[in-house]
Amino acid sequence: MIERVRAVLVTADDTMLVIRRTRPGIPEYWVLPGGGVEPGDESREAALHREIHEEIAGKADIVRLLHTMETDDERQLFYLARVATWSFDDRTGPEFSAEDRGEYALEEVPLTPEGLDGIDLKPEEIAHVLRGAIGAGSLGVEASL
Repeated sequence: MIERVRAVLVTADDTMLVIRRTRPGIPEYWVLPGGGVEPGDESREAALHREIHEEIAGKADIVRLLHTMETDDERQLFYLARVATWSFDDRTGPEFSAEDRGEYALEEVPLTPEGLDGIDLKPEEIAHVLRGAIGAGSLGVEASL
């Protein structure tokens, strides 16, 4: 089974960092930073730190596992994390050198229902989970740090 890790990266301004994906022939959409767990990764959390470094040259403190999605051949783990530093200009992931992969633009989105409604966050299930947690006041980033 393929495992992927992604992070809801909350900034000091209570926004979240998302990547706007623009690909030829596909309507733009947004994803959370992250990617596949590789055999050399010591843990899922180590894989997430590596992916955050590659995709946004960032450093984050993982707060907790927020949600897990599983299909027959893939498991995605979504973590809640506080991000303190990032530099989209210094990203190093292999996806950025492939010309046919489209564009990756880093954006800050308010971590509110309105902020989520303004983007097409994929997968839809994590957008639904975030809306529910925000509405219930159970995201708990501040209390967990």
